[in-house]
Amino acid sequence: MTGFSVSFEFFPPKTEAMEEQLWRAIHRLAPLGPSFVSVTYGAGGSTRERTHRTVKRIVQETDLHPAAHLTCVDAKCEDVNAVAEDYWNAGVRHIVALRGDAPGGMGEAFEATPGGYFNAAELTQGLKAAHDFEISVGCYPEKHPESNDWRLDIDLLKAKVDAGATRAITQFFFYPDVYFRFVDQALDAGITIPIVPGIMPVVNFTSLERIAHACGTTIPRAMHEKFEGLENDDDTRRLVAATVAADLVEALRAGGVHDFHFYTLNRAGLTYAVCHLLGLRPKVAAA
Repeated sequence: MTGFSVSFEFFPPKTEAMEEQLWRAIHRLAPLGPSFVSVTYGAGGSTRERTHRTVKRIVQETDLHPAAHLTCVDAKCEDVNAVAEDYWNAGVRHIVALRGDAPGGMGEAFEATPGGYFNAAELTQGLKAAHDFEISVGCYPEKHPESNDWRLDIDLLKAKVDAGATRAITQFFFYPDVYFRFVDQALDAGITIPIVPGIMPVVNFTSLERIAHACGTTIPRAMHEKFEGLENDDDTRRLVAATVAADLVEALRAGGVHDFHFYTLNRAGLTYAVCHLLGLRPKVAAA
């Protein structure tokens, strides 16, 4: 699978049981040799300290390259800069710079913190001024739910690139053409950094519908039909979910895409199965 690379996103655990699940997922997926693994913040930066602990543990206990999420939410610039400095001193060289959602979650109006970074472009600029971080940023191939205009979305992404972003990772989507259209629009605007598709294997279709509605992602009618009646059939649902995700990635690969970012939801099984279906094999023995 020459030229094919993957990265994985995890979220910090809230309980001891969730921490065990997270580390099972990390150890299961690590042998696939991801280019990096990212660790998220919760809404409004609510998991900030847990994110820090998780990222530092990845640095200390694994050979993986962690990317720590940083947001503009509920923090002054000096506070965010101090966190970034702490990451740099801990050996973290990759940041996922995001504006972040309002403390009330997606759908609530975002208000910049007085004395804080206004958006991800400002955050990226501040991070690059401090250290030569590798910086990934987010983008929405179906338009940000707060945006009224495609042009605004592209302009904001261009501002992030001009500030020093080296990669964009998309919100999840299910139509390949949505991704390709967005990339074409970005190229027309002079954006040439890699735009990595975010892939969301379906763990729970009901939850997926809720998240998709909040972030503006369209779910194809065919997906509704494939998951219909599987609410209480975990085994069949997992098989269908792996096939749906693998089909999407294959369609993207046919269009020339070689890098993929998986939203794992801290569950390794589906993501591992999709990677296996695509031909990716462990580079090292599992821990």
